[in-house]
Amino acid sequence: METKTPPVVAIFNTSPDTVELLRIVLEHAGFVVASAYTYELREGKVDIEALVRQFQPKLIVYDIAPPYDKNWRQFLTTAAMPALAGINFLVTTTNARRVKEVAGEEQTIYEIVGKPYDLDLLVQAVKDAIESASARPGLTFASSPPS
Repeated sequence: METKTPPVVAIFNTSPDTVELLRIVLEHAGFVVASAYTYELREGKVDIEALVRQFQPKLIVYDIAPPYDKNWRQFLTTAAMPALAGINFLVTTTNARRVKEVAGEEQTIYEIVGKPYDLDLLVQAVKDAIESASARPGLTFASSPPS
């Protein structure tokens, strides 16, 4: 009998409490979780490529914190890294409307979930994004929740 390995979800967020909350919820839903703080990614304290090689996440849950324009640009730089090609992103933020304004047309290719989190919605969005990636490898998740 073959044992199925649970999918890995990476969480990139600024808040230790949020990382821990999401880790608990996603592990309870059957995922393996790897995490890093977005400021450590930005400052180069965490090697994103090494993290991805080690854990091979199917999805990255990436938080966009204020200032939204600067952090959106950092997100786009991160998402464009060759080592992350084919990995879907689920964007979280405290202000989904503002991130959508900053992102412009680009936001249509990412799921944006505002805070406070509806944890059931977040888990379902993670599942949907992983299923979407499995059905169409290399494509990003292309829907948004109702505003």
